[in-house]
This record gives sequence, structure tokens and C-alpha cells, in this order.
Amino acid sequence: MARIDYIDDPNAPAINSVVPSVVAIVRDVDGRVLMIHKTDNDRWALPGGGHEPGESIADTVVREVKEETGYDVEVETITGTYTNPNHVMAYDDGEVRQQFSIAFRARLVGGEKRTSSESDVVEWLTPEQIEELNLHPSMRLRLSHALQDTGRPFIG
Repeated sequence: MARIDYIDDPNAPAINSVVPSVVAIVRDVDGRVLMIHKTDNDRWALPGGGHEPGESIADTVVREVKEETGYDVEVETITGTYTNPNHVMAYDDGEVRQQFSIAFRARLVGGEKRTSSESDVVEWLTPEQIEELNLHPSMRLRLSHALQDTGRPFIG
């Protein structure tokens, strides 16, 4: 399903939904970050997605990383919360979501790399390589906060 992201855009459509979602910042022993290329918006991103009924939020992280990358992870900590009401995502089915994302650091525990219907490329990339990629500004912000590792989650 295609989507358009709006940030601080007075012409953005009216919000009709709020769905908690997650992203995972997973690093390997060399400090590279697990990234995916998304099929819905043709951008690079951290693996993640929407919270489903009956799941704990940590279960959502584990499921989404597995679905989009093939890897198994264990959640370590929250690195930030992102609820900017001026960031909305309009989907082609008419849903317009307000951003509500929680970023987590997770540790790789197994699995094998694979793509999915949501991710056509899965790669371990250095922060320098990521700088050159087409990331949405909100995704870049989540990654930046996580890599700073101040010991306190970003609340915003």
C-alpha cells in the first residue's frame, strides 16, 4: 500500500487514525545498522511497523524485524518516542495516521537475511553509508537519537 508523508504541511489531509508503531535499531558487532529499503515509499528505513491487538510492544518489535528482514532480535531498551501531530501519513486506502512511533534498540539473536513484501533490500550499513541514503527525515531523526546513546530516550 502506497503512502505519502507530510511534516508541518498545512495542506496535509485531516488525521483519522492513530496506530502505535515501532522501529528497531539493531547493530552488529562492527557497529553497522540493520536497514531495509521499503516497497511502500521507495525509501530506506529501520525495520518496524504497526502494533497489533494481543501483542506486547516488545513482541511487535520482534515480529516486525523478523517479517521484514528474516532476523531474530531481542529488545534491549527504548531509544525514543515520536508523536508529532504535525507528521501525518496518508495511505492510498484513505487512512491518514498521526505519527505514533516508539524506537527500540534490539540485539541480534539469530535468523537469516531475507526480504519481504514490505522490504525489497535488507542490508547492514555503517552510519556513514546511511548518510547517503534516501531516508525520510523522521526516520533519520530516530536513528540519530539512537546512535547518540545519551542513556535517556528522546520524548517528543
